[in-house]
Amino acid sequence: MKRALVLSLICVLGLGFSSLAASLTGYWDTDVTIDPQQTSFAAAIGLTSEIGVTYTVGDWAFTSITTLTEAGWDTQEFEAAGVLGAFSISSGLEFEPNTPAFVSWDVTTGVSIAGVSFGAVFALDGDDATLELSGSGVAGDVSIDITVYFGDDEGDGCDLDWAGVEIGIDFPFCCADISADLVFDCSGFDSITFATGGIAIPNLPWLTIDAEIEFTMDAKTVTISPDLDFGDIVCFDLDIDWGATGGVNAPLVFGDLTIEGISLECDIGAVSFTGVTDLTATEGEYFEWYTIETNDDGCCGPFGFELGFYFLEGGLRLFDIALIDVDMSLQIASQFTFNMGLEVNVQTQAFTEWTVGFYVTW
Repeated sequence: MKRALVLSLICVLGLGFSSLAASLTGYWDTDVTIDPQQTSFAAAIGLTSEIGVTYTVGDWAFTSITTLTEAGWDTQEFEAAGVLGAFSISSGLEFEPNTPAFVSWDVTTGVSIAGVSFGAVFALDGDDATLELSGSGVAGDVSIDITVYFGDDEGDGCDLDWAGVEIGIDFPFCCADISADLVFDCSGFDSITFATGGIAIPNLPWLTIDAEIEFTMDAKTVTISPDLDFGDIVCFDLDIDWGATGGVNAPLVFGDLTIEGISLECDIGAVSFTGVTDLTATEGEYFEWYTIETNDDGCCGPFGFELGFYFLEGGLRLFDIALIDVDMSLQIASQFTFNMGLEVNVQTQAFTEWTVGFYVTW
C-alpha cells in the first residue's frame, strides 16, 4: 500500500504490567486569548496548547510533547530517559511538523566508576554532528575535570567521519512484545519502525499475523503479513497452494483470506489505549487512529479525558498525521459539569474547533 501514517506514539505509549512498573501519564496545558479589537473571529482567537504523554516501563520513561497553536501543529518533541546497567542515559528528538523536517537529536550519558565520573554528549543538529567527552574525579585535595570536543556546527555536512546510527529497542506493550528500530543518517532522522509478531486469530491455530509500522518524516507505512504453520506432515504429503483457484481436475479451492484491519485495546486502571488500522479506507478517509482516554475521580468529582490522533494516507504533515482531537469533562458538583474540546485539522494546518461548555441541573 502507499505511504501512510501513529507514532506514535506521538502518543503512543501507554500501558503496563505491574511486574514491570509500567504506567501511562500525561497532561494538557491550554491557554486561549481573545482580542475583541480584531474584526474577524480567526484573528481574535489566540491559542497555545501543549499535550504531553509519558509511558514509563521499568527504569525508563518515554515522552511525546505536541504543541498546537491557532495556526495548527507547531512543534513535536520526543524524549527518553533511563538507566542501562551503570549508565544513565537521556535523549531528545525534535521535528518541525509542517515542513516536515528533522531539527535536532541529542544523547547524554554518564557513569561513575571508582569515584571517577565519565560523561558523553552527542548532538546532531540538522546534518552537523558533535561529540563531547568528559571526565572528573577527586583525589585528596586535587580535583580534575577533562572535556574533549569533536566536530563543529559550521554546516559543512557530516563530521567525525560519521555516517549513521541504528538503535534497536525491545519492550512490552499491552499483550505484545514490540521491537523498535530507530535510524539516523547524515541528513538526520531517517525512520523509526515498530514490529510485532504472533498475533493470533481465534480458531485458526495454524495462522498468525506479523505487523510492522514504519514512520518517516513525510509518511507512515503499515505492513501486515501472514505466518503459516500447518504443523508436521503425517502420513499424507500435502501440496498446499494458498489462495489457489478451483475447477474440473483442479485443486480444492479455499479462497482468499483477506485481513481488512487490525486493532489493539488495553486498560491500565482507569486509562484506556486504543489503536485501529482500517486497510479498507478510501482516499480522504482516516485509515488509522490512536486514542487515549480516562475516566477517574478528580478533586471535585468524576473527570473524563480523551486524546485522539488520526492519520491519512499520503498526508502533508509529519508522519502523515491529519487530525488531533482532545476532549475533557469535569463534574465540579453534582449539579454542574464543565467540558472543553479542541480540534486541529493538521492536514489543512488550521485550528478548526474549540468548544467550552457546561451542564447544570437543579
